[in-house]
Amino acid sequence: MPKRRANHEGTIYKRQDGRWVSSVTLPGGKRKSFYGQTRQEVAQKLTAGLKARLDGMPLPSDQLKVGRYLHEWLQNAQPSIRPSTWRRYEQLLRLYAIPTLGTLSLTRLEPRHVQRLYADCLTQGLAPATVRQLHAVLRRALGQATKWGTVARNVVALVSPPRVKRHEIQPLSATQARTFLDAAQGDRFEALYVLALTTGMRLGELLGLQWQDIDLAAEMLQVRHTLLRLRDGLQLREPKTARSRRRIALAPSAVDALRHHRSRQAAIRLQLGPVWEDHDLVFANEIGKPVEAGNLLRRSFWPLLDKAEISHIRFHDLRHTAATLLLQQGVHPKVVSELLGHSSIGLTLDIYSHVIPDMQQQAVAAIHTLLRG
Repeated sequence: MPKRRANHEGTIYKRQDGRWVSSVTLPGGKRKSFYGQTRQEVAQKLTAGLKARLDGMPLPSDQLKVGRYLHEWLQNAQPSIRPSTWRRYEQLLRLYAIPTLGTLSLTRLEPRHVQRLYADCLTQGLAPATVRQLHAVLRRALGQATKWGTVARNVVALVSPPRVKRHEIQPLSATQARTFLDAAQGDRFEALYVLALTTGMRLGELLGLQWQDIDLAAEMLQVRHTLLRLRDGLQLREPKTARSRRRIALAPSAVDALRHHRSRQAAIRLQLGPVWEDHDLVFANEIGKPVEAGNLLRRSFWPLLDKAEISHIRFHDLRHTAATLLLQQGVHPKVVSELLGHSSIGLTLDIYSHVIPDMQQQAVAAIHTLLRG
């Protein structure tokens, strides 16, 4: 005989109209009932109710809709998320999740609802990478609901987001890199391109670089900020991760380029006088303000590629060029990973797997030479 539930453990039964009901006893003797079309559905609600009662939290309610919950989660999460990240979360939920899922009861949300949302987004032409971003936000939001006892499980974690075809990186060859730097000689952002190709810094990190972050005598710089476009305009913000906040050794060519750049910038400041706005930026616009990334690409980077007769690439491919050339020269992947500010050496090896076969050939040749004497 099955063991009967003890007091306060809750009950599950089927009504005459075919619906299932689960109920749990509240402090004081009152009972809270949950309804559903299947036994599994009400069992999940009962589990969430028992957990909420044990944790001293409000019991889950069918009245709480997905849209309202996501809005409340966004407001609660805002203080702990970077402004640019929060705006992206809000945009993804407002444009894609809430219009489709918003009217559903949070406790009745099922994996099939989320999977259908992803399918509809892809059908409407949304990029798989964007759908994966939406998946990550929903998973985080519903994970919080699970911790709070609002739902029994995170249904988003049971759904598979679409696979994303990896963007093929287009690093420059050593010859192309030299040709590009030759074309950049005399350009007001010449030093920026030298840094990009010798340090692998991101564009936002380069544009957020301040003179106080650079020690030319010690041939070192510190990545402390990145330049972001926020609702209030361009602002300096700390990098997202601790690994991105890193010290970088400067090549002699970078030191020379920075010295020349500083002298030229000082002359412009002296000429403009009070018109110059001093933000201590290494790479500023004509009057000292932060540089718009789009303007840099249109007015300097792409014209220089044309001048060097190199096909248009992304600025980020200069970062890939730096990493690729270093790995090809036999620099240890751990060193390259730290230089780029990657979260792990595994990420570095995964991104630059195209270089690994050449490295293996060099290793095989080296051990062969060693053993043959």
